Amino acid sequence: MLQCAEARNHSLLCVGLDPDPARFPAQLKGDASRIYDFCAAIVDATADLAMAFKPQIAYFAAHRAEEQLERLVAHIKRTAPHVPVILDAKRGDIGSTAGQYAIEAFERYGADAVTLSPFMGFDSVQPYLKYHGKGAILLCRTSNPGGDDLQNQRLASVDGQPLVYEHLARLAQGPWNENGQLGLVVGATYPKEIERVRELAPTLPLLIPGVGAQGGDAEATVRAGLRTDASGTVTGPVIVSSSRAILYASQGSDFAQAARAEAQRTRDTLNAARA
Repeated sequence: MLQCAEARNHSLLCVGLDPDPARFPAQLKGDASRIYDFCAAIVDATADLAMAFKPQIAYFAAHRAEEQLERLVAHIKRTAPHVPVILDAKRGDIGSTAGQYAIEAFERYGADAVTLSPFMGFDSVQPYLKYHGKGAILLCRTSNPGGDDLQNQRLASVDGQPLVYEHLARLAQGPWNENGQLGLVVGATYPKEIERVRELAPTLPLLIPGVGAQGGDAEATVRAGLRTDASGTVTGPVIVSSSRAILYASQGSDFAQAARAEAQRTRDTLNAARA
């Protein structure tokens, strides 16, 4: 599905849906009951430009808007069925609790993939892999400064002293990925580390947030993470996410048109970097 959306929309852009009613345009501002209306307008304006949509569950749950999230995913499935939905949830638990989170992501919301925190090991990921055709995208090297506290520490190992994020990339490319359902999250603010993750996980989809408002360099991100074969076919996909720069491109009644213009600018920048 990811490859279909990339080819059909000629896009590496993931539009993040992080609705904050305090930042809505004047006619919607402060009204949490209009989260669906705001996000659906963004979806409709950008559906032919996006490789994926990524709703962040906290922005809905904080405003008791889970039902609006259900409606939004249903709207995407109805109007842009070729564009996958990545539920940005960053869940991290084991056993029956992880199983319930998997039901939430894939059965309640109907997402095509979900972001996870793999800190508790493979049994925190395994329940999601029972849903064949669905993806689990694991936090690997995040862009926040505190990511160094754990991700950039060295492990004692028979293979030398890999950094934690390097070890995770190897696991996700190898023994954890029996059915080819895994991807990795790598922040756009660390292009050298994107390149290192790509070296260790040559075929996994890399979800790369941080382009736009967070300052990530779109061109450096694509060069570091995207891989193609001699025919130009993508062998190592990247899903480059931008949220606030697109959502809040305008505070006026033209917010959807402004979002489209920003999404198109970002998509074109990413495509130019392919060369």
